[in-house]
Amino acid sequence: MSVSFTAFEIFEIAEQIERNAAKFYRKAAEKTADKAMRHFFGQLAEMEDNHEKAFAEMRKNLVDDARDTMAFDPGNEMAYYLKAMATNAGWEGKVLPGIELAGSETPKQILAAAIGAERASIDYYLGLKTFVPSQAGKDKVEKIIKEEMKHVIMLQKHLEQMS
Repeated sequence: MSVSFTAFEIFEIAEQIERNAAKFYRKAAEKTADKAMRHFFGQLAEMEDNHEKAFAEMRKNLVDDARDTMAFDPGNEMAYYLKAMATNAGWEGKVLPGIELAGSETPKQILAAAIGAERASIDYYLGLKTFVPSQAGKDKVEKIIKEEMKHVIMLQKHLEQMS
């Protein structure tokens, strides 16, 4: 079975991951009683909204040739990798894949879930970067990876401050 992605599809998946992340942070803000944590989660949601817009812009700016160009992937190894990563990366709206926030989670539990989700997104974007030609925004993907890494650092610092 052959699995392949176009650059257009890859950016669509990335946009969905960012929408899921923003949803998670907004839901976390709703479910958290601590005012500072609500604000923090709100800021993260806005950052994820900006990432979604960046990916949408990259997708919009793809030239017609790049929209439908399949990445060269003998044996479909990277395509399988990206498919697996996309499945696991888009769970930011949940505590774990398939498990929604119940509202009984502590801020520490929410932060730990967010760190795991951010790391899964970074893994996906690292794989995605190999499919994105320089002219289609590879540098923008790298910038988003660095921002997602900053999110992990921010979340980890908050988690450690709570301990």
